[in-house]
Amino acid sequence: MPTIEDKINTLRELHESGCFVIPNPWDPGSAKYLESVGFRALATTSAGFAFTRGRPDGGVSRDEMLAHLADIAAATDLPVSADFLNGYGEDADQVAENVRLALATGIAGLSIEDSTGDPEQAQFDLETATERIRAARRAIDESGSGAVLTARAENFFVGNPDLDDTITRLQAYAEAGADCLYAPAIQTDEQIAAVVSAVAPKPVNVLHFRPDLTVADYAERGVRRISIGGGLAFAAWAGVFQAASRLAESGSFDGFPTERPPVNLNALFG
Repeated sequence: MPTIEDKINTLRELHESGCFVIPNPWDPGSAKYLESVGFRALATTSAGFAFTRGRPDGGVSRDEMLAHLADIAAATDLPVSADFLNGYGEDADQVAENVRLALATGIAGLSIEDSTGDPEQAQFDLETATERIRAARRAIDESGSGAVLTARAENFFVGNPDLDDTITRLQAYAEAGADCLYAPAIQTDEQIAAVVSAVAPKPVNVLHFRPDLTVADYAERGVRRISIGGGLAFAAWAGVFQAASRLAESGSFDGFPTERPPVNLNALFG
């Protein structure tokens, strides 16, 4: 069984070259399954987890999130990077303290985003956001863990699709100590190329939005890490919706799959 040091080293090595997919389980069962099919690292999804609690993305407390991270990390031998939202802190010192708590759950890395949760001001100003990344970096360094820090510029997610501002933020976060840079929802080749170039040689994570691209296509564009976000959780919910809605509306069972999944879940989880 790998130690947390082994997991962190594996995650760091994955960021050094090539391109890899880091899929997003939403519970221990999905984490175990994703490990069984050969992925080399996992990342949690705040949305997927919130849905299991009957809440919207961002609707779980810090302590609930910490317990969830511990559950996922304990369920798999793979390194886990945590979607830790904006660090659950009102200020940089609180972010640092919460990062220390997150590291204690057994994760190998985590992301901190610059969204505020306030629709009136969707992102922290650049200085404040950068200080929060710097605080997260300090907490990791003081822990001695070497966990991978990903910094997220949420511009395209929160209605501010300003590529220049996105790049300015990512460059500041890189300077503040982020190991990996992430601008969720950038999509075009031009956007991806601009971000990859702007923060080089640091690795870039892209959230998959382009059904026309394969992993090899992303690799050709210089992307190091590909996230699915809540995509797998949404796929699972789509299956539930199809089966349950047809049963409720027409009494039909034709929304259910005709066969069980091609994996023995009892054996996998046993």
